[in-house]
Amino acid sequence: MFRVSQLMQEIDRPTPVGPRVNPPGPVVIWNLVRRCNLTCKHCYSISADVDFPGELDSAQVFKVMDDLKRYRVPVLILSGGEPLLRPDIFELAARAKAMGFYVGLSTNGTLIDAPLAHRIGALGFDYVGISLDGLKQTHDKFRRKEGAFDASLAALRLCRDQGVKVGLRFTVTQDNAADLAPLLALAEDERIDKFYLSHLNYAGRGNTNRGSDAHFQTTRRAMDLFLDTAWDAHARGRDKEFVTGNNDADGVYLLFWVRRNFPEREAHMRAKLAQWGGNASGVNVANIDNLGNVHPDTMWWNTSLGNVRERPFSEIWQDTSDPIMAGLKQFPREVKGRCAGCAYFDICGGNTRVRALQLTGDAWEEDPGCYLSDEEIGVAPGAQRVPVLPYRGKAVTWQR
Repeated sequence: MFRVSQLMQEIDRPTPVGPRVNPPGPVVIWNLVRRCNLTCKHCYSISADVDFPGELDSAQVFKVMDDLKRYRVPVLILSGGEPLLRPDIFELAARAKAMGFYVGLSTNGTLIDAPLAHRIGALGFDYVGISLDGLKQTHDKFRRKEGAFDASLAALRLCRDQGVKVGLRFTVTQDNAADLAPLLALAEDERIDKFYLSHLNYAGRGNTNRGSDAHFQTTRRAMDLFLDTAWDAHARGRDKEFVTGNNDADGVYLLFWVRRNFPEREAHMRAKLAQWGGNASGVNVANIDNLGNVHPDTMWWNTSLGNVRERPFSEIWQDTSDPIMAGLKQFPREVKGRCAGCAYFDICGGNTRVRALQLTGDAWEEDPGCYLSDEEIGVAPGAQRVPVLPYRGKAVTWQR
């Protein structure tokens, strides 16, 4: 996750640049259940409204929690499917809170009514993230359910009114980019605490629909709007978080934005972004799926590092015998193509490796989702281009 708001503060109040420091343990996004009441177009877990066999039971989840706590994992994000469809979700969340984890809930929001929002607030969830894919017509089309937008917006309001920190999540694609501006305005009007702009990653159903990913110029326009909005909120003293995810080129793009708007802060921002260091899959972020398989992050479900039924998470996460895990934990990572020659590699860390894997078959090739030009990143025009795998029988051409 790229914390834009924190970096905006560096423009006004620069802080000393220190060495890159990893947290004691990774943030764990835990897909506790695969069942979901929606069938969203970009679902990475390819969920459905059925029970999936073999999921961890309560006792097994508690045992894993104990290991995660010993391993100094600071944050648990309880996800799905739709986590509120798991009958013991509040029991699991209460245990996690009692153990001292920061506990987030990742939900589509459609099941949250007033009593459930009260229960969420009473339990003390640290954060509830709810996705909107656009305004009503767009969102309902993405979610494949009429009325989904109204239900999710109502859930945001209900949780907010319970004093719960809430966030609006938006995954930008070519089909919904025009809705970003009104959604940012909606978040402002509704006093939403956090706005998370996610880039489409090629995993699960999102991989199947990668042909509708935002073209790079659309992505750049979305980022310009997002960064301008984040700065405006900061300048007005609004206590609101703006973050992005699934494209670490955002860090480099922020540097370019600072160069245009605050050139006197470019050198400081360059150092701060290098301190951040970009992609953290397999290092500072981890995923456990509903069956107990451990993945480098939530988009790597085609790569299992081990299962918590068979080995503790703490052992799995430290094991670099798997070549993917060894490569992710290597610093700096050994990447190919444009990423290898990028003048800002120290900022983004090679970007999203799973996207390279999905589109090229090689996790260490250049990330085809980088929306920066050759000239911007210091790569000679006409440099090596990585071939991409066919998309529904057609070659995919990436334009920069």
